[in-house]
Amino acid sequence: MWIYGIPDIRFEGSNPVLTGTTELALRALIFLGLSQSEKPIPPRVLAQSLGCSSTYLGKTLGLLVKGGILRSVRGARGGVVLARSPDRVTLLEIVEAAQGALLGDYCTGIKPGNLALSCQFHRVMAELHEQMIRTLSNCTLAELVACPVPQVRGNRAQALRCKMAFTGVAELASTARSLAKER
Repeated sequence: MWIYGIPDIRFEGSNPVLTGTTELALRALIFLGLSQSEKPIPPRVLAQSLGCSSTYLGKTLGLLVKGGILRSVRGARGGVVLARSPDRVTLLEIVEAAQGALLGDYCTGIKPGNLALSCQFHRVMAELHEQMIRTLSNCTLAELVACPVPQVRGNRAQALRCKMAFTGVAELASTARSLAKER
């Protein structure tokens, strides 16, 4: 498809806001949140469940350790564990640990808070940036873990392709819900 004489090169499933590294980080954190394990989970085990390269996952986990979201445990029984309770980790912290600070600077030379001097596009983008920061700050890892994949069954479930899905996510979520009911 062409838009204004320029080829539209967006791909199905592409996401202009979150990088692939961020999506992998989210899936890894959801896995760790669902497993509720206090024992370190080796990156190899995570990579197998998430269906990704252990090298790429290792780099992604390193970003989350550096961001204070995960804690790394060395040794033969080493791996990663959540550094904080999932209800104390915001989606904004995860996104910024995985892909850097979300910036909202579109026009150069304009100081923050002085939008009166900017163009309309800059003002709209600044508003969008503020909303995105607010939304990501208001969502926690615990909320993602509580509903990691769409809650549909049968034919509809097979038609959906959730980016947060990984091998065994439904079983882990079911086990986590059962354990929560017992408490």
